[in-house]
Amino acid sequence: MGYAAGIHPLITSVITISGMMTTILIFSLLGERLRHTAFIRFFKFKKVFSKKSRRFVKIWKKYGIIGISFLTPILLSPPGGAILAVAFGGSKKQMLIYMFVFSVIWSVIITYAYYYSGDSFRAMVGK
Repeated sequence: MGYAAGIHPLITSVITISGMMTTILIFSLLGERLRHTAFIRFFKFKKVFSKKSRRFVKIWKKYGIIGISFLTPILLSPPGGAILAVAFGGSKKQMLIYMFVFSVIWSVIITYAYYYSGDSFRAMVGK
């Protein structure tokens, strides 16, 4: 949207980072409360491991909070990554630091990649 509005890529990155960190902060502070009240009340959870949950456990055991933080902006989404990190018992301080670092990295990469290839991509899709 920043590209379409003609906003500078740096401003677009800052807005993206602030939105992600706001979401992560809210979900990290309310993550346990949400898990214990809303989710348990509305969903019946089975204690069965799925392929997806095993993959997350593997990532957590191998890479810890850094791995979850790395994957959050591109695969897990901010709420998903924050809830996953809280569910595995990660330190909130570390989580916020690593999530911020990787949100900056991914935001800058994705924003500048789109800004500098946006016209090429649009021309390619339009054909």
